[in-house]
Amino acid sequence: MKITFLGTGVAIPQPDRVQSGTIIEIDSKPIMFDCGGGVLNRIFESSYEHTDIDTIVLSHLHLDHVADVLCLIKANWLCDKTDVTIYGPKGTQEWITNLLGIYGYMQGKVDINITEVADGEMFTPDGVNCEITCASGVHSVPSLGYRIESGGAIVVYSGDTEPCSSIMGICRDVDVLIHECSFPIGFEVTNHTTPDMLAAYMVEHGLKNAVDRLYLTHLYPHMRGHEDESVEYLCKYFRVGAWVASDLLEIEV
Repeated sequence: MKITFLGTGVAIPQPDRVQSGTIIEIDSKPIMFDCGGGVLNRIFESSYEHTDIDTIVLSHLHLDHVADVLCLIKANWLCDKTDVTIYGPKGTQEWITNLLGIYGYMQGKVDINITEVADGEMFTPDGVNCEITCASGVHSVPSLGYRIESGGAIVVYSGDTEPCSSIMGICRDVDVLIHECSFPIGFEVTNHTTPDMLAAYMVEHGLKNAVDRLYLTHLYPHMRGHEDESVEYLCKYFRVGAWVASDLLEIEV
C-alpha cells in the first residue's frame, strides 16, 4: 500500500495544511479517505489525477471532511468520468441526496453509489484485494475509523475521535496508524485527541509497541510549535516511531 496525505489540517485555515483527506493506494487503485476543503487542489499537486479516484470512504460528515466531495465529483464529470462509490456512516445517503438537491444541474448527470457502513462491518471496494473493517469513534457526530488489510500490510485510519476502546480494538499488529491529534499535550478536550490521551489508551489496551508507525494528522493551529514534543512523547509507544504528517507526504507500507 502507498499512503498520500493530501490534507492534514482542520476547519481553521493555517499555512501548509488544508482540510482532511488521505489517499490509500491498494493494488494500484487510489481510495480517498475523507475529502475536505482544499483536497481537490492537493490531488492536482500530487502524483494522482482526480479522474483516478472513483471510491471515497468517509469517516463522518463534518464539513472539513466532506467539503470537496461534490467538487471532486463535478471535476470528474467535467472530464467525462461520472461514476463514484462512496462508503460512509449512517446519514451519508441523506446527505448526498440533499446536496444534489441544491445543485439541480448535477442531477441525472452522475452515477453515485452510496453504501452506509457501521461499527464491526467489513467491506471490500471493487477492484482491490483488501478487507476494510469499521470501528466507531467518539465524536460529536457518528464517526468511523477503518482498518485496511491488503497483501499482509495493515493500516488504521482513525477519523475524528477521542481515543476509545473501539478504535484501539482494531489497532493490534498494525503497520501504520493514522490517528488524529488535534491538540497538544495537556490540552483539555473531548471528541478529539492529544498525545497524552492517545498514549494512555495505548497502555490501557496493551498496545504499547503493538503498532509499527504512527502518523499524526488533523492538527489544529494550537499544535503549531508543539510538533516535536508530541512526536518525542509518543515515539516510545511505537515499534518504529511517530511522525507528524504533512500535506503531500507519501509513505509506503
